[in-house]
Parts: sequence; structure tokens; C-alpha cells
Amino acid sequence: MSLTSTAHQLATLASGGEGGGNHESLNPYFVGAGAFVALMLLLFITISFNRDR
Repeated sequence: MSLTSTAHQLATLASGGEGGGNHESLNPYFVGAGAFVALMLLLFITISFNRDR
């Protein structure tokens, strides 16, 4: 595999020529809400462990 063919394949992949990368079942609102809930849970756990100080 030469450098020019590798560069061409990477440029094709970066331009979205291989499908775009998004999946139909991934709802961005659901993923964002899940991340927010996970972070709030971690914050609650951290606060509850630091109350004794």
C-alpha cells in the first residue's frame, strides 16, 4: 500500500463517503439526557461522600 493510496482512502473516509457514521437508532436527545442523568448521579454520589468533611 503506497502513501498516495492511503491518503486517498483517508480523504474519502473523512469526507463521509463511507456512510456518514450516524446510526438510525441513536437519538441525540436520548444520548444527551442519558449522559446528563449519569453525570448528575455521579455528582450526587460525590456530594454524599463529602458531607462528613
